[in-house]
Amino acid sequence: MESKSNYPLILNTKYLILGLALIVVYFVTRLINLTIIPVFCDEAIYIRWAQVMRAVPSLRFIPLSDGKQPLFMWLVIPFLKVFSDPLVAGRLVSVMSGFGTMVGIGLLSFVLFKNKLLSFLAALLYVITPFTLFFDRMALSDGLLSMFGIWFLLLAVLLIKQRRLDVAMGAGMILGLALLTKSPALFFALMLPLTISFVPFKSKISWKCLQLVGLWLVVYFLGFAIYNILRLGPEFHMIAIRNKDYVYSFSEIFKHLLSPLLGNLKSVAEWYWILLTPVIFLSGIFGICLLLKREFKVGPFLLLWWILPILGQSAIAKVFTARYILFSVPVFLIFVALALGKVVDNFKKNILFIIFMTFILFIVPLIQDYFLLFKPQKAWLPQEEREGYLEMWTAGYGIEESAEYLREIAKSQKVLVGTEGFFGTLPNGLEMYLEGVPNITIIGIGQPVTEISPKLISGLTDSRVFLLVNDSRLKIPFTDRLRLVASYPKAINSQGVQENLLLIEVTR
Repeated sequence: MESKSNYPLILNTKYLILGLALIVVYFVTRLINLTIIPVFCDEAIYIRWAQVMRAVPSLRFIPLSDGKQPLFMWLVIPFLKVFSDPLVAGRLVSVMSGFGTMVGIGLLSFVLFKNKLLSFLAALLYVITPFTLFFDRMALSDGLLSMFGIWFLLLAVLLIKQRRLDVAMGAGMILGLALLTKSPALFFALMLPLTISFVPFKSKISWKCLQLVGLWLVVYFLGFAIYNILRLGPEFHMIAIRNKDYVYSFSEIFKHLLSPLLGNLKSVAEWYWILLTPVIFLSGIFGICLLLKREFKVGPFLLLWWILPILGQSAIAKVFTARYILFSVPVFLIFVALALGKVVDNFKKNILFIIFMTFILFIVPLIQDYFLLFKPQKAWLPQEEREGYLEMWTAGYGIEESAEYLREIAKSQKVLVGTEGFFGTLPNGLEMYLEGVPNITIIGIGQPVTEISPKLISGLTDSRVFLLVNDSRLKIPFTDRLRLVASYPKAINSQGVQENLLLIEVTR
């Protein structure tokens, strides 16, 4: 008979095997068909910036010109040196960020509840949830912000429990990196004092509080010192200017307290309902109720850490999309893990029931995952996300194929390409794929296209000239001077209309 002393070893081995299996599943789901969704507008911008910064070191702060923090683009640069496909290089940064978030959510769950099963369930939910699967495969800075958010929360909790300088320094560095990623990282700094709920209010409370305040000052000092690295860029001031395009000022908010708050909260509910799937969303609500009932300190703390940034974003946001609340999802998945863990605890002798409930919880997310990985145009997505990533001008269907066609021509002839717009999916997406290719010049000519640009006509003297434009933005009829080379269809929208990217040759 096996001795009881061997039980912990067996338990640890079991969770080690489960953890390794989870890592394998994570990378399989994130890497398979990584480019099945074409380059998105912001992806094209970020990757193009990374290429420029790699080529010209003096332009390492170029994202500041549009008020964007550059850390994500900095991290893309080394991947560009390894992978020939720039979209793969950019999206791998998000894949690695998502892996860091998965590990962080598992560790945070264990620190809070000292339960290995709960930690495993939280990490598993992160892997299979469509919300996280979708954005872990996109070259956007939101996934990186989400990783820093969960690790900052983990270190903030550890700081309360251990009150150590090295933990405070780690939290400060994480906060600084988050601030170098995206402006909503400010929510992390604002919520740090919430961790005081973990302080045991007994004797010597004054000394403990003073010690804690001192450590918080270390966190803030390091965090904002790292953030101020951006002042080395000449256009640091653009962050504040561009933020005004995305958020309302306090004076504007007080004029209409419930708008856009109510409308944005409705959008949040829709995103959680669809991208988490209804069963996971409802399980999370049940988990919140369960946690508030069982854990006097942890429950309100986690709930506030989840809901306050959502309320803050909803109250001030002029522009609001699902990825802006991605960093709130890992905390919510801990609530879902608590609900699932409760089922396991209550029915641990009834294995069939546990299997049945697990099937009910996971079946819809797994179906969604299948469509996202293999047939994204058939996936259930919120309307704005579907339009942006799959249907409209922001979806880069046909750009890579057009780049391949133009690259072949440029081997023997000079090529001039005019694209709709000056910034975004076009021309940045085309520039991204043709970076470093000789004999090709790409110019933006604005949109809608109402005439053949004189720049393109003058280019006919020594180059083959092309126009790359979405058909909805082409406002001139085809004539003998315009020859359609290829048409690349996008996803069909809810009205049954399908937009196409057109590659057109301009002839003499």
